[in-house]
Amino acid sequence: MKILFIHQNFPGQFRHLAPALTKQGYEVWALTMQENISNDWNGARIIKYKALRSSSKDIHPWLVDFETKVIRGESVYKAALKLKQNDFFPNMVIAHSGWGEALFVKKVWPRTKLASYCEYYYQEVGADYNFDPEFKVNDDSDVCRLQLKNLNNDFMMKDVDAAISPTKWQADTYPEYFRNKIRIIHDGIDTELVAPNANIQIKISNDITLTKDNEVITFVARNLEPTRGFHIFARALPEILIQKPNVNILIVGDTKPGYGPLPEDGGNWRDKFVAEIRQQITDSGWARVHFLGHVEYKDYLAILQISSVHVYLTYPFVLSWSLLEAMSVGCAIVASNTKPVQEVIQHKETGVLIDFFNYDELAMQVCELIDKISERKRLGTNARQFVQENYDLKKVCLPAQIEWVKSFSDSI
Repeated sequence: MKILFIHQNFPGQFRHLAPALTKQGYEVWALTMQENISNDWNGARIIKYKALRSSSKDIHPWLVDFETKVIRGESVYKAALKLKQNDFFPNMVIAHSGWGEALFVKKVWPRTKLASYCEYYYQEVGADYNFDPEFKVNDDSDVCRLQLKNLNNDFMMKDVDAAISPTKWQADTYPEYFRNKIRIIHDGIDTELVAPNANIQIKISNDITLTKDNEVITFVARNLEPTRGFHIFARALPEILIQKPNVNILIVGDTKPGYGPLPEDGGNWRDKFVAEIRQQITDSGWARVHFLGHVEYKDYLAILQISSVHVYLTYPFVLSWSLLEAMSVGCAIVASNTKPVQEVIQHKETGVLIDFFNYDELAMQVCELIDKISERKRLGTNARQFVQENYDLKKVCLPAQIEWVKSFSDSI
C-alpha cells in the first residue's frame, strides 16, 4: 500500500502519522515545498516541488488568495504528472486542504483515494471574520472576497473520499453535505514529553533566573496579533503589574504577519499595543515584562512548565496546539470563552473562561489565581488529566488516525 502525503510544509500536521504508517508497513512518500528536509525523513521518502510561477501583480483583489492556491495546485499537478510518467501510482493521497496543493490530484490519478486534513472553512458569521469590532471590516463587498477564499475547499471537496479535522467546531465549519466524510481526530499531544517539571529553571537575563517558586504569567502565540488576543492581554498588563509586584510576564511570539495583516499604519502589532499601554506602567514594572520572540521548542516547553498562570486568547478560529500543550504540562489557564476553546476548557474545572474582550476581568482572574496556589494546582491537575484521557498522542489520537487510514485503505 503506497501512501503519498502532500503538504507544503511537510510534515506539518502529519509529523506523527507519517512515521507511524511506515512502521505499519505502508510505503510512505511526501510531496512538499519544504527545502530543509532530508530525502528520507523518518522512513518517508521526500519529493520536493517548487512553485512554477509567482502571483500576478494586477489580479482582482478578491482572487489573490485563490490564485496562490491554484499556483500550488498547478505545481503539484505538474510534479505528479512526472511521477506518473515514472510509473508512480499511489493508492492513497493524504493532503492538507488549506493550501490548494491537491486541487488537481484526481486529474493525474483518478482511481487514487484522496483524504483531506480539514482545518478550517471560512464563515461570514460565528467565526473569526468581523468577530472583533475594533478591527471590523467596513467594506460591504468584503464578504464576496471571503466567499472566494473557500473556492479551494469547494473544488476539493467533490474529490475527497474521506477527511479528518482536529476539533468538532472546526469540522462543523464545513458545509453540512460534507461533514459525514469528516472524522474528528486531533493531531495529538505527547503527554510523556509535554509534562510537568517541578525542578525547571529559566535564565531570562544575567540578573533574572526563574523557578517554580516565582510568580510567572505566560502568553504564547506564533505571532503576537489580534486573532490570538494579544491586544487584550496587553491591556490587562498594567493592572496585573500593579496588583502583583513580584510577578514576571513571559511573552512568546513573533512580530511577523500572522492570520491577519499587519497594522495599516505600518509597524507590527506588538509595538502598536506596547505603545498604547507603556505610559500606564512604571519602569520597574516594565522590567518584569519579557518579550522572548520566537524560541526553540525545548525552551517553549520550559516556559510552559514554569508558568504559574497561562493566558490563552483567540477569536473563534483554529485551536492552537499551545493550549493543549499548556494543559498537558499542568498549567493553570485563563482562556477566552470562544470556540473551539470551550471543547477543552470547562470553566472552573480544567481552567477559567472569560469574555474575550474583557481585559479587566482577565487581569482580575489572573491575579486571583496567582494568590490561590491550591486552586492553580487543582486546575492544572484536571487539565493534564483531561488531555491525557482525550488527546494523548500515543494512546488516543495516533491509534485513531492509524485506524482511520486502515479503514480507508481496506476499501481500496
